[in-house]
Amino acid sequence: MNDAAIGVFDSGMGGLTVMRALMARLPQESFVYLGDTARLPYGTKSGDTVTRYAVQAAAALVKRRIKLLVVACNTASGVALGALEEAFAPLPVIDVIAPGAEAALAASPSGPIAVIATEGTVRAGAYVRAIHARALDVEVMSQPCPLFVPLAEEGLIEGEIVDLVIHRYLDEVLAKEPRALVLGCTHYPALKDSIARIAGKGVALVDSAETTARAVEKRLRDGGLLREGPPAPHRFLVTDTPERFARVGEIFLGRAIAPASVELIDLQ
Repeated sequence: MNDAAIGVFDSGMGGLTVMRALMARLPQESFVYLGDTARLPYGTKSGDTVTRYAVQAAAALVKRRIKLLVVACNTASGVALGALEEAFAPLPVIDVIAPGAEAALAASPSGPIAVIATEGTVRAGAYVRAIHARALDVEVMSQPCPLFVPLAEEGLIEGEIVDLVIHRYLDEVLAKEPRALVLGCTHYPALKDSIARIAGKGVALVDSAETTARAVEKRLRDGGLLREGPPAPHRFLVTDTPERFARVGEIFLGRAIAPASVELIDLQ
């Protein structure tokens, strides 16, 4: 299985920020990415629906022979991780919540920590549980930011409209003076520069992508699964609008995506 690909999935393009960090840390590995673009966003849907979608997405990746699954979606990580681990055991499954909690505490060991995320992630309380499992007394505040996902998916990452939306969601949170702000959705790093400017220099922005990449590398190394040969071309699977995915996905991945590498699939 060493030469098999690493599977990565998200509701749309946001998980490409995680894949970007994975590619930088593990340049010898091959990746197959699935964006469920026909059914995004996951963050406004029920836990049962998100779990069903997540299992379908993971199954599509497993069919393409992967050696490890990365759940590059905070909402799916928060509500579907157990179901994924059970359904596809013994396949290693890495989520973004635990690495994000560790990164937040590294940035602000004594808090307070603010988490911005989708409605589903906030409702599930996944970050609060993960942070308190490591540091029970740290204050954690959560704020859903549902419009951040469509802004990022449309490539609207700066400007007056973006600033107005950020102020709408974050002014009350920032008034409580958090020392760390967790970008608790993989779409949010696309807005990172605008969020950082409004949050100010005293607030450390936490993106779980790099921490997740380190966790993946450790799991591969511990399991003797690091790739030995040259990597195969990366592949991309989407459930809708492959042309748009190739065009806008570059914002998240940080490099061009060849339209020929994007395959349209059906998860039904």
